[in-house]
Amino acid sequence: MAVQSQIVESSVSSLEKARQQLLQAGELLGLPAGLTERLGAPDKLIQTYSPIRMDDGTIRQFSGYRVQHSNILGPYTGGVRFHPNVDLDQVTAHSMLMTWQCSLVGLPYGGARGGVTVDPYQLSDGELERLTRRYTSDMVLVFDPKKDIPTPDVNTGSREMAWIMDTWSVNQGFAAPGVVTGKPLSIGGTLGRKEATGRGLILSLQQLLAFKGRQLAGMTVAIQGFGKLGSVAARLAQEAGAKVVAISDITGGIHNPEGLDIVDVLEYVQANRFVKGYPKAAPIGEEAILYLPVDVLIPAAFGGQIHPGNADRIRAEFIVEGANGPVTPEADALLEARGITVLPDILANSGGIIVSYFEWIQDNQQLFWSEEEVNERLKDVIARAFAKLARNVEERGMSFRMGAYVEGVGRVAEALSLRGLFP
Repeated sequence: MAVQSQIVESSVSSLEKARQQLLQAGELLGLPAGLTERLGAPDKLIQTYSPIRMDDGTIRQFSGYRVQHSNILGPYTGGVRFHPNVDLDQVTAHSMLMTWQCSLVGLPYGGARGGVTVDPYQLSDGELERLTRRYTSDMVLVFDPKKDIPTPDVNTGSREMAWIMDTWSVNQGFAAPGVVTGKPLSIGGTLGRKEATGRGLILSLQQLLAFKGRQLAGMTVAIQGFGKLGSVAARLAQEAGAKVVAISDITGGIHNPEGLDIVDVLEYVQANRFVKGYPKAAPIGEEAILYLPVDVLIPAAFGGQIHPGNADRIRAEFIVEGANGPVTPEADALLEARGITVLPDILANSGGIIVSYFEWIQDNQQLFWSEEEVNERLKDVIARAFAKLARNVEERGMSFRMGAYVEGVGRVAEALSLRGLFP
């Protein structure tokens, strides 16, 4: 039986929020209105209707999407997610955020995003494989190692990336490991990719705390979302000396003010799939986790979770955005006025795309690195990106979000101006 999250995203669309933030950055950069408008429009929108045969012999059709926002800096790249809430606006917004993210952290990539409107928990493994392969076949002229490289996202991982790689390779007649990242190691994946997004978040948080003259050891942390990102972030935060007091997944949350044993929780989830029923903590609602009196709040579930209707209830000192857009632009201003620091998603969840870039390089060179080397390179990229936005915070009095956006949008705007308009 499928389990559905009770979290509801803000009524303001992801695309509207992304464009509001772009307009703010454009004003700070002094960009001409026409250039800002161009930056807010994607290059291409692709929609598919992928029919598959279900296990009972019936045929169902699923809507699929791929939006390519900008390839000014290099090939498109971005996640493929399987979720009931996937729609064109959401995918378009996330493709734009991916462009700014790649630009901020200095990758030679442009943003894209894709997905299928489906609840994967309702499908068998066989149905999910057939859907993934059909979606890939429909996108066979879109995906390309030199043009558009898919990565894992919500409800997709190394297994789905392997299916995408194999389907694309079979269609082309040769093995192409570089067509996708986040693959299993045995077919060209990289060490360190599985933990990269969560590790990058903790590295970003540590950069922020060092900037503030603080350290993670001894701090209390609450994490909304205990998936690929949240579970790794929880473990690494605990290893750094923090006390993780609450976590949640799609079944609800658990809370222990004395701190959770994350290794024990992970073992429980491995055996029971979800955190619900964990015996060494009290149950707590997913939304209630947002309002706990903790030092660090990591919203790593879905977008729009912190909005004007609940921003006054947030009691954390630091918010680190694990999900895409969990804080709305209006809530941003309210939180800033209250002295709450928000570390934006385009830095905080960049670890996955950074290590995906490392994987792509290794596939192209057929030369693979140790996990220690991958992690050290990730740490270096995060530190350099944080230093850029921190200068804007210190010298220009910007929020951390606008400090990041000015760097990310500014680099793309400069490249677009230098390359000109063809024809």
